[in-house]
Amino acid sequence: MSTRRDFIKKTTSAGAGLIAVPFIVPSSVWGANAPSNRINIGAIGTGRISRGHDMPGVLKFEFVRIVAAADLDAHRVAEAKQMVEEHYAKKLGTPYTGFITCEHYEELLANKDIDAVLVSTPDHWHAKIAIDAVQAGKHVYLQKPTSLTIEEGRKMSNAVNASGCVLQIGSQQRSEVQFRVACELVRNGRIGQLKSIEIRLPGDPSGGKTEEMPIPAGFNYEKWLGSTPYVPYTVDRVHPQQGYDRPGWLRCEQFGAGMITGWGAHHFDIAQWALDKEYSGPVEISGNAVFPAAGSGLWDVHGKYETKMVYDNGVVVSGITESKEKPNGLLFTGTEGWIFVSRGSYTVTASDPISTTSQALQASNKKILAPLPDSAEKLYVSTDHHGNWLDSIRTGKKNITPAEVAHRSNTVCLLQHIAMKLNRTLYWNPITECFKNDDEANSMISRPQRFPYQAYK
Repeated sequence: MSTRRDFIKKTTSAGAGLIAVPFIVPSSVWGANAPSNRINIGAIGTGRISRGHDMPGVLKFEFVRIVAAADLDAHRVAEAKQMVEEHYAKKLGTPYTGFITCEHYEELLANKDIDAVLVSTPDHWHAKIAIDAVQAGKHVYLQKPTSLTIEEGRKMSNAVNASGCVLQIGSQQRSEVQFRVACELVRNGRIGQLKSIEIRLPGDPSGGKTEEMPIPAGFNYEKWLGSTPYVPYTVDRVHPQQGYDRPGWLRCEQFGAGMITGWGAHHFDIAQWALDKEYSGPVEISGNAVFPAAGSGLWDVHGKYETKMVYDNGVVVSGITESKEKPNGLLFTGTEGWIFVSRGSYTVTASDPISTTSQALQASNKKILAPLPDSAEKLYVSTDHHGNWLDSIRTGKKNITPAEVAHRSNTVCLLQHIAMKLNRTLYWNPITECFKNDDEANSMISRPQRFPYQAYK
C-alpha cells in the first residue's frame, strides 16, 4: 500500500523548477486529515523572518498547507495563526480550521501528520531543532546560519545525512539568477584566472539597554535562552513585544556572531560556490575587528572589521565592512577583469540593510557578461528557494543548499569570527576541521551548553 510520502513524490513536477499542482479540496478535510498529496508544514519560530519570508515562501504553493506553529512567545504564535488562517480563507473563500499552535516545538515534531518544518528561530536554536526534526523524520527548511558553533554544525550535518531527510538552508541568494550567473562566469574563466574575492557586509551598532525588565506574560524566556548561559531579561536582548522589527538578539554574541554569520552566511556561501569549494574551506585565516567598548551597552557583536582567508588554490578571500565607496556584495577579481554581484535593490524583509547600488551584476567589460556557450560549465538552477526545497522533498532529488554545503559555508564565517577574536593568523585543516597546532583556537570550535538544552549529547 502506498504512503503519503510515496504519493507526494509521484505527484512532483519535472526538473529543478517546481509547478504547483492545481488540486484543492474543501477545508473540512484539512488539518489532521489532510489529503495524501499535500505536504503539511509546521512553522517553528514565528517572528520577523518567519512572517516576512519563510511562511510566505511556502504559502503560495497549492499542494502545501501550513498546519501548525510553535513559538515560545504566546503572542507571536497567536498572530501567526491569524496570519495563516486569513491567508487561506481569502485564497480559497472558506474558513481554514484546525490550525494547531503550541509553545514547545517538540509537540509539533511529535505530530505524525506534519511532514516538514520551517525553522525560523534565533541562531542559537538552529542546530538543535534541526537535529531533533530530522530524527523525528521531518524535512527541514532552516534559516541561516546553520549553527552557533562549528562543532554544532558538524553534528547537525551528520544527523541530517544519517536521517535521509531533506534540509535546505535559507541561503536564497543561490536561487537568485545574478549570483548563479556570476559564479558560472568566474568558473568558466571570463575574468581570467581568479585571484581574489572581496566580500562586503553591513555592520552592527553598539548600544542596547542593559537594565533588567520583567519577563512578559506568555513568554518562556528560560527556554528561549536555550543552551546559552542564563542572563536577566531585557527586551533589547530578545525581540520587540510589539511589531516585528529587527530583534536585539542579533547583536548579542551569546546568540550569534553578528553580521559575519548574519549576512556572511549568504555572501561567503556564494564565494565557496564560485570557488568550487562547497565541501571544503580556507587553509589560512586572519582578521581584526572593532568590538564595542565596555559600558557602551548590551550589544557586543563586531562592528567594523577586516578579514583575509587563503584557499589551497591560492585565491585570497577577504571580508570588509561595506561603505558608500564599496557597497554590499561580492567583487571577483581575475587576471582579465572583475565581476561585482549583489542583491541590488532586493531585500528579504523591510528591516534588512539596502545596497547602495541597484545594479545587481556588473563587470569591468560588458563582454564578460555575455551569455556562456552551451558547452560551458553550468551550475544548479533554482528559481525559487522554498520551491526547490519542496521539489526535493517530493522527488528525492538533491536540493541546492543541503546540510553539508550549509555547514561548510557557516564554518567559513565562524573561522573569521575566531580570527577576529584572537587577532592573529590561524591555520585550518578543512578535512579534519581543526586548527593546526593551536589549542586556544580549537577551544573556540565549541561552547559549553546549558542543561537540558544541549544541541547534542
